[in-house]
Amino acid sequence: MKIELEPIGTFYSQASYKYEVPRQGVFFRGHPGRIELLPHKGYEEALRDLEGFERLWIVFHFHQNSGWRPTTRPPVPPADHDRVGTFASRSPYRPNPIGLSCVKLLSVEKLTLHLDEADLLNGTPVLDIKPYIPKADAFPNAKAGWVEAQSESLWKISPSLLFQRENDWIFEMCGWDLQSFAECQLVNDPLDSSRRRVKVNLENHTAELAFRTFRIDFEFDTALKQVLLKGIRSGYSAEELASAEDVYHDKDLHRAFLNQKF
Repeated sequence: MKIELEPIGTFYSQASYKYEVPRQGVFFRGHPGRIELLPHKGYEEALRDLEGFERLWIVFHFHQNSGWRPTTRPPVPPADHDRVGTFASRSPYRPNPIGLSCVKLLSVEKLTLHLDEADLLNGTPVLDIKPYIPKADAFPNAKAGWVEAQSESLWKISPSLLFQRENDWIFEMCGWDLQSFAECQLVNDPLDSSRRRVKVNLENHTAELAFRTFRIDFEFDTALKQVLLKGIRSGYSAEELASAEDVYHDKDLHRAFLNQKF
């Protein structure tokens, strides 16, 4: 039996890369996005009475994923083994690439839903919208299987004054919040060797985290489980910035950043 689904709209935000969103939307507060529904489909009437709800279930398509495996390694695995069954996980790599996210509804404006706490990528096709009903959807005492045996120990992430000034400038220029990105990336096991965007120097307890073409330098204390965000630097070399080639269309931003006195 073949099933065909047609998107009802598209999600838009500044998160265009998979590494820019956390594993759950609740960890992404303060990063609004929006769903724009398709016109001429009768969706204006379908949205009636939705504004009275604080949270929504969003059913969507993992449009940037292909393939799947029977097991997956979660970001925070159980204490006694690394991989769990895919159906016992929230892995985005599934036999059918369908996602489910519980988001916060900020407002409804015609065919546009303004949201927060959404772990969707920019351009994600939306398949359905359902209201979150606490008395039917919330089971706070339900058993959570292997998740209850996670070896999770959150790290404290703190910015230096220099990092804050640099981050504020970048946010003002283009809306990228590198501090929030660093917190999402580093709060759980920031020195994990499987993290492709982190390079660690164990000898001097320093590391770097890549955000697009910027680099975040940080220090870490494994005993206290603390990270200090030291500063931000360009990932381009002087030769690369001198070149007219601009694949990511951001070299002017980097040149202006390097000319600032923070």
